[in-house]
Amino acid sequence: MSTTPPGPPEDQPQGHPQRWLILGVICLAQLTVLLDNTVLNVAIPSLTRELGAATSDIQWMINAYSLVQSGLLLTAGSAADRYGRKKMLIAGLVLFGIGSVVAGLADSTGQLIAARAGMGVGGALLLTTTLAVAMQVFTPAEHPKAIGIWSAVNALGFAAGPLLGGFILNHFWWGAIFLVNLPVVALGLAAVVALVPESKSPRGDRPDLLGALLSTIGMTALVYAIISGPEHGWTSGRVLATDAVAVLVLAAFAYWESRIPYPMLDPHFFRDRRFTGAVAGAVLITFGMGGALFLLTQHLQFVLGYGPLEAGLRTAPLALAVVALNFSGLSAKWTARLGTPVSIALGMTLMSAGLVSIATLAAHGYGGTLLGLLLIGAGAAVANPAMAHAIMSAIPPEKAGVGAGINGTLAEFGNGLGVAVLGAILNSRFAALIPVAAASLPAALASAGSEERGRITDAFSSGLQTSQLVGAVAVLLGGLLAAALLRRAERADSAVAVSA
Repeated sequence: MSTTPPGPPEDQPQGHPQRWLILGVICLAQLTVLLDNTVLNVAIPSLTRELGAATSDIQWMINAYSLVQSGLLLTAGSAADRYGRKKMLIAGLVLFGIGSVVAGLADSTGQLIAARAGMGVGGALLLTTTLAVAMQVFTPAEHPKAIGIWSAVNALGFAAGPLLGGFILNHFWWGAIFLVNLPVVALGLAAVVALVPESKSPRGDRPDLLGALLSTIGMTALVYAIISGPEHGWTSGRVLATDAVAVLVLAAFAYWESRIPYPMLDPHFFRDRRFTGAVAGAVLITFGMGGALFLLTQHLQFVLGYGPLEAGLRTAPLALAVVALNFSGLSAKWTARLGTPVSIALGMTLMSAGLVSIATLAAHGYGGTLLGLLLIGAGAAVANPAMAHAIMSAIPPEKAGVGAGINGTLAEFGNGLGVAVLGAILNSRFAALIPVAAASLPAALASAGSEERGRITDAFSSGLQTSQLVGAVAVLLGGLLAAALLRRAERADSAVAVSA
């Protein structure tokens, strides 16, 4: 298949005249979705106290959003391609706004969980359509910079969630963390209606309803198994049964997609080395980064004694580095000068070095952690946009929504897998050093005397170091693998061009 980067619509060879304003609008909508991935974490004590939420309720409040969102990303992207990306962007904003109202006014845990699930549906539509719209309104030459800004918003959402949540909870009640979405949703709706052009696939394929159903069930089961593994045990009946469902349903999805003339996810994409290289790198980059940063926040709070807001402030340099390099256009210039394979290899090497810095220097104070965060941020600013651009460039323009869905699904899958696997490594190491702690740091610290606390935190730091190093190796290998596959794809394209 052709690997020519998707271009703008034929009637807009120079790009949409208001493309930068449109990018600002869709990034604002996306930022709202990303904030809600993390903003709830700081409200857990308030929810426990005011709604009488049990631990299982809290887990479902957090997971219902990500579970529904990740399960629907492919389906949402396919729907946007077929029915119109502007329509789906509006639908996503409306659903997200309704869910925010219900969540903010909920007076029971069941209502809040249901509202979070509804917000996940809106979030899936928004995450896929924002990137797809950006690919349509910008020219191919501007795609790297536009995707870089889009990626920077991802990092900003990750860092700003706990900070915004902590600020709101210091001044208002917990429901305000959801109701604050409403002005942004209203502004986004008005701007989308006025500015964003409609675009959709001109092919008019029949809707792949069975494929949508199979992908949604399969991805939801897979993400649920990853989320449940650390809590129930990887060999428990619940987790193994969910794994089996995920494998069987996703295998059925792959078989179905290879047999029909109008597949939602064309299996031929995976024959493109550019696509497979970017996919492999995207999974491993989020595996190492997501898992390692999840563990770092625990280290900052439980070992170094920072509160949630203080811990959020101390992880903010990572996002600030990404935002500075992407919004300034420096990362796009480096990628244009070095090429996509070298950019990905360089970015992920920097990220790996950052994880090693955190693993080896975090125990000696915040300086080593700060250095690691800045290296990770610089690496992510270069590698993430290059990876997203490689994925989107390997997919025909009429499938831009599906491409965005694939990119989002990989990020969710890699992040969840990283949290689960690196968390399991940390827990096993911690349990081996502190057998009586049952691998739970908060429980161990709560029951420990003053003399034992130092030994417990040292054991946790040892487990953190091991897991961070595993994450560093995964990121480095991912960068080298992705770069090698993308380099081979470029050479093959050059050979075809010469022979033609």
